[in-house]
Amino acid sequence: MTPKIKNMLDYYVVRKEHHKFRQAPKDAYRYAGIYAEKGLGDLERSVCRLRDVLSEETPVVMPGESIAFLRTVVTLPEIFTEEEFSAISKEHYIHEQGKVCNISPDYRKLLTTGTEEKKKQILERMHDFEAAGEREKAACGKAMYDTLCIMEDFADRYRKEAETAGNAEAAELLRRVPRERPQSFQEALQFLRIIHYCLWCSFQYHNTLGRFDQYMYPFFEEDIRAGKLSKEEALELLEEFFICLNKDSDLYTGMQQGDNGQSMVLGGMNPDGTESYNELSDLCMQASLELKLIDPKINLRVNKKTPLSLYVRGTELTKEGLGFPQYSNDDIVIEALKNWGYEEKDAYGYAVAACWEFIIPGCGMDIPNLNGLSFPACVMEAVDKLEEMENFEALMEDVRRVIFVQAKALREGVHDIYMEPAPFMSVLMDGCVENGTDISMGNKYNNFGFHGTGIATAVDSLAAVRKYVFEEKTITKTELLEALRTNFEGRERMANMLRYEGPKMGNDDDETDEIAVRLLGWFADSMEGHVNERGGGYRAGTGSAMYYIWQSKDMPATPDGRKAGEEFAANYSPSLFTRLEGPFSIIRSFAKPDLARVANGGPLTIELTDSMFRNAESTEKTAQFVKTFIDLGGHQMQINAVNREKLLDAKKHPEKYKNLIVRVWGWSGYFVELDECYQDHIIKRMELAC
Repeated sequence: MTPKIKNMLDYYVVRKEHHKFRQAPKDAYRYAGIYAEKGLGDLERSVCRLRDVLSEETPVVMPGESIAFLRTVVTLPEIFTEEEFSAISKEHYIHEQGKVCNISPDYRKLLTTGTEEKKKQILERMHDFEAAGEREKAACGKAMYDTLCIMEDFADRYRKEAETAGNAEAAELLRRVPRERPQSFQEALQFLRIIHYCLWCSFQYHNTLGRFDQYMYPFFEEDIRAGKLSKEEALELLEEFFICLNKDSDLYTGMQQGDNGQSMVLGGMNPDGTESYNELSDLCMQASLELKLIDPKINLRVNKKTPLSLYVRGTELTKEGLGFPQYSNDDIVIEALKNWGYEEKDAYGYAVAACWEFIIPGCGMDIPNLNGLSFPACVMEAVDKLEEMENFEALMEDVRRVIFVQAKALREGVHDIYMEPAPFMSVLMDGCVENGTDISMGNKYNNFGFHGTGIATAVDSLAAVRKYVFEEKTITKTELLEALRTNFEGRERMANMLRYEGPKMGNDDDETDEIAVRLLGWFADSMEGHVNERGGGYRAGTGSAMYYIWQSKDMPATPDGRKAGEEFAANYSPSLFTRLEGPFSIIRSFAKPDLARVANGGPLTIELTDSMFRNAESTEKTAQFVKTFIDLGGHQMQINAVNREKLLDAKKHPEKYKNLIVRVWGWSGYFVELDECYQDHIIKRMELAC
């Protein structure tokens, strides 16, 4: 790490000196009433928001920085008044905040042209639409054109500020970008920073960085080949860009600080079977290893042919406690995407959304996180009628019925989706310029994804009922139901037996794991063959997002010995109180289902004690552990490497652990900045760490 990067880390990350440039929070509805009085439509309002936000911004250029742009406006404005949005919400389904989010733009659409060339393309299509009398399409074109003009004007203001600040390097960069195609790796990084900045100021959030090592490689490779840039100089530029991603991230929309969608995918299988991991991919890994920041969140695409050396490289990051890289198995994911109707070239080009859902850059307007099916809730609805069940298979058949009923309710709960127009994002998406359409109305792929929460709790509960009620008959149906209704009050022995002695998913027990195979298969069956309102299908997944907290909070006691209100495991993982045979028993259990059918996203989340990374030998063993899961057919994996005692001390003395990073569900964050419920859940997970 160079002295320049060390100084930037100290300034922006440790001391956060740049916060002094931030403006005071403002009313989120400061423009909405004005837009309403003018009678502006939602498309015009979206353009005005970007113009108004950037007009409020105060350009800040630091001496010596090579990549500029810093947020000073803290509060992004809404385009509707509260009354207007309430009326819209009564008529439409609103996903999250009603904004385009959690998709992957195709940054090449601007990086390979510059804004001036792109504006010419848009103008040509606008004229065609106007000549054909297609006013709405022409209006979409004008909105896209206007956003590019707004971005150019803002870059000009930054260029003038760079000149005033005496930063000739930044000023020279901004004379070319964003108007012209970048001619160097540095110009491309600056251009990408501008695009990403303006997307956030447009209130399009969770903008992933997609396959960064693929679309940025031509700029990097050209500079290296021409001798304009050394690898050491490229690494310094890359590390500065990574720091830029952390300057404003606490202002970004998310469940918690860190949940901001700045994911980056590295490597991946090409259609001819070759590997796309390249020199830039490895520099990204090196930059992340040296900086130890929560952004960007690294995702590695791997497959059965991936050499152990790449897993070792990834494990070097893991042992730093970053909670990433997250691994995605191309052998499973590409097959799943093709089975869901994605074209082969698009399936091979997949990226990862804000957390772990699989999306297609540039042409996917999938909504992969609409809601979550609670497997424990489905089980408990069936268990409530346990006294009517003649045998275990009758119970399982009723669980299957409930899954289908609940899946139907999830599908039917989504109707008349409304999203605010996103003209700037539309410039970066396939077909929008050509067809005069806004990305908020959909694109080539419009599939909806649903999470599947608490699979281990559901499996363990059913396995316990089968063993103790139907096979051994040591607990009667009535006794179990009464114990569940009273939260095991006065039945502590029964609770402990169910909790600690019962069969558990994660111990490589075929009979128990077969229940998981069936439950996940039924979930996939319940979503297949149905068409959503945008013409897409439905994707089932093994992720939990925040539902492992939300859906467990009001869940009564379950037959696995879990008490009322106790949390489920995060994502696709063993229950929190499972007594495990060992780490390899976990991966064997969790690789048994047909995961290509439930590949909306959701990693096997494993906690390993930091003592597992004492030396090179133990690091390689951990790498082999990850590789084994992938080779067995696992779809995704993420690993936390944290010390439990350190976590407990961090709760007591947060001032000592400001930079302690943990993996939460699909993202990494600073432990001391998390809500207490998430802190406590991570500590519980660490109690059972392998």
